[in-house]
Amino acid sequence: MAAITLGVILGFLAYLLVKIVLTGIYTVDQNERAVVTTCGRAERLAGTTLEDPIAESLTDVEKQRYAYPQLRVIGPGGPYFKLPWQRIYKVSVSTQTLNIAFDPESPRANNNNTVLEAVTKDQLNTGLMGQLRYTVSERNLYATLFAVKNPIAHVMGYFISILRERIANFEAPPMVINADPEAAVASGIEPTVVQGISINDLRKNLRALNEQMDVECSTSAARYGIRLDAALITSIDPPPEVESALAAINTAHNEVSSSISLAQASADQRIVQSKRAVDIETLKAQAEVEPLNWLAAQLGELRKNGPGSLQLYLRNIRLALYARASHIILEMKK
Repeated sequence: MAAITLGVILGFLAYLLVKIVLTGIYTVDQNERAVVTTCGRAERLAGTTLEDPIAESLTDVEKQRYAYPQLRVIGPGGPYFKLPWQRIYKVSVSTQTLNIAFDPESPRANNNNTVLEAVTKDQLNTGLMGQLRYTVSERNLYATLFAVKNPIAHVMGYFISILRERIANFEAPPMVINADPEAAVASGIEPTVVQGISINDLRKNLRALNEQMDVECSTSAARYGIRLDAALITSIDPPPEVESALAAINTAHNEVSSSISLAQASADQRIVQSKRAVDIETLKAQAEVEPLNWLAAQLGELRKNGPGSLQLYLRNIRLALYARASHIILEMKK
């Protein structure tokens, strides 16, 4: 009986030893980060995410909702040792790419996760295509691992709601079509402003829209522990039934803009030519007046030399003229 008891004890100890050796040693890859939980509680550090720069863009109300504890993050390397009652959570921190129409909870949504629909300000139902790059935030792993059940679903819903709101209210800056706006303003001509159609403005301002989305989604790291690196919207397509109408409107709009630009350029050219003509005539007048001013100054200097100096100067001028003249007519006094 004692031998059986000893065998059970030795077997149990051997089992524990094998289990600890085989399951108690782990490594962390270069593109991974790990968090250790002891009896279900993650190892924490002092402070919360509100003290981290990622929470700077949160509002006061959001700061009350998204205050997560800071965790001790295990970096790449190993081997590391854990106890049997501890559990290791690993997460990839490499940059990943998703289609903006991706729905992790419904593979048939958004045309089988291929095209995202949105309504523009002029009530056109458009199809959006593009990509979204994201990275798990190492500074807020608590939100990714424990606070949010499906972080990708939350982030995609957050991103799509902001994108649709931006599409529905997007307005491009007014387009000034003067050939030379500075010259037009200097000459007192009001700049010509043309307002486009919202879907055309969206197509022309994809870069501005992408940059705006980056700013709007800057709080995702503090909310869900996932940082959106870039939103790349590549195409915005209207419904097929209005594509031809938009093409005709664009053609007419371009023709009108071209005519206005040509007329404005011709008017600006005439204004510049008139200004140059005025400048030339002004210079000519100054060139004619300058010798007279110089002569008046010289006569004034001569006059300072004595009362008879001007008479002598005039006498010398007459003698020089008499020498060059072929005929002289003198007035006889009666």
